Amino acid sequence: MATLLSALEVQVRRHLIEATASYWTSAELIDILNLGVKDLWRDIVDLKQEHFLTVDDTNVTLAADTATLTNVPGNVHKVYLIEPRDITTNSTNYGLVFKPMDYNHPTFQSARSRSDIDPSNDIIYYAITGQGGPVGVPTIRVAPQVNSAVNLTFSYVPILAALTAASDNPIPGESDQALIAWTVAFARAKEQEDRSPDASWMVVYATEKQHLLQSLGVRQLQEPSYAEAMFEGYW
Repeated sequence: MATLLSALEVQVRRHLIEATASYWTSAELIDILNLGVKDLWRDIVDLKQEHFLTVDDTNVTLAADTATLTNVPGNVHKVYLIEPRDITTNSTNYGLVFKPMDYNHPTFQSARSRSDIDPSNDIIYYAITGQGGPVGVPTIRVAPQVNSAVNLTFSYVPILAALTAASDNPIPGESDQALIAWTVAFARAKEQEDRSPDASWMVVYATEKQHLLQSLGVRQLQEPSYAEAMFEGYW
């Protein structure tokens, strides 16, 4: 079960020896937790993006004689897979294969002029030319255009939304301890003249992060092999 950020804040305060907000406000600690979530999220997406995979099999379509997809979600970070929604032998579009391609690539530009589409066995190239998330819905251009509308299953990695105290920790696996260590480290920075995070807690964070990534089946980060034994008593 996912942990609320407010519950993580309670555990952070235990390590800061401040049970109720005084020197550190709740807003400060939740902001730091957000940064920790983003740091873990980026590494997981880069190494194994399917952990955050979202599938829209209801809204996205490619209309006939149209160069862009319609009803694309507005929070797209990365497109994972596009495929015809009704993949059956009775569907006229079951053989279409969608492949990513840079918009300026000669293959994409050449495909824009094609009109001899075989919906049972053809390649549609797509290129993302707009921004997603807070900036706006991404524009996904296709080439060549199809002669009849195609309903699509659109699999993508969404942009991570800003979290509040009432939000669940969205990171899969055993990530709570990593986020606690991150937050304590950067909260302690407020006490430092140079505002640098606490070095010992950052080592704890690196160790917990390594364990998390290993448990999720991604490649090992090159962190000190001695860190685990040093900080077993932190929890």
